[in-house]
Amino acid sequence: MILNASGCLDALEAPEVARALDVFVTKTVTPQPREGNRPVRIAETDAGMLNSIGLENPGIDGLLEDKLPRLAELGVPLWVSVGGFAASDYARLCALLDDRPEVSAIELNLSCPNVEEAPESAAELVAAARPLTSKTLYAKLSPAATDLPETARAVQAAGADGLTLVNTIRGLALDDQTLQPRLGHELGGYSGPALKPIALAAVYQCYRATGLPIVGTGGIATGRDALEFLAAGASSIALGTILFSDPDAPGRVRRELADEFAARGLSAAEDATGLAHGPRPATVV
Repeated sequence: MILNASGCLDALEAPEVARALDVFVTKTVTPQPREGNRPVRIAETDAGMLNSIGLENPGIDGLLEDKLPRLAELGVPLWVSVGGFAASDYARLCALLDDRPEVSAIELNLSCPNVEEAPESAAELVAAARPLTSKTLYAKLSPAATDLPETARAVQAAGADGLTLVNTIRGLALDDQTLQPRLGHELGGYSGPALKPIALAAVYQCYRATGLPIVGTGGIATGRDALEFLAAGASSIALGTILFSDPDAPGRVRRELADEFAARGLSAAEDATGLAHGPRPATVV
């Protein structure tokens, strides 16, 4: 299954790209509208991209009243990414989305590097959200967690149905001439090719720690990249930074992945998931 990473595609501006996905993931929505961080918000680097958007979004009311009905017309299953600044925010957002038939799953953004984080732990945020919705919950985690496998086990125990690994990691770029930060917010979330080994390690460790379904994301640009994420333990993959430079990536990666399967005698993603772990089954805790 191929998704987009939240925030890396505007489906209403590029509906043909969204329709090439198996699932469209919305930009993270918060309880109230947000204008986001001051510009400059995006800076390219030698091996990736920094962004400091700051969760710009219309708020949950704007999503429910305007964007969600229009997104549903695309005919693509929808996941809504939600974020907040306290456990009560996540609970409220999940409650409001629970009776919306357009939404097939909710992704809890527990790790945005560009805004102030909620004081509660990732597990506490999941625990607050879980009773308020019957929908599938994916927890999106940061690669910067001190003990990521332990965090994954904790959100699993709190009620997460799956994991999205990984979010961006905090980085800095300086202007060539002034040697001042290139982003208006100074630090930003780093994504692109250089994130891939970090993301692969996260998927590998958390698959072994939990056995949960995992959406692998971070530097995926080719079918070979996608295959490696599946082998590490992902059951689905999400395209992020590559969508900015190659809007045809969903179809191309799908074709390249099919070629990779054929070359190895694999028939589906299920055959590839976990291959990097050898014959041992994932340990479910």
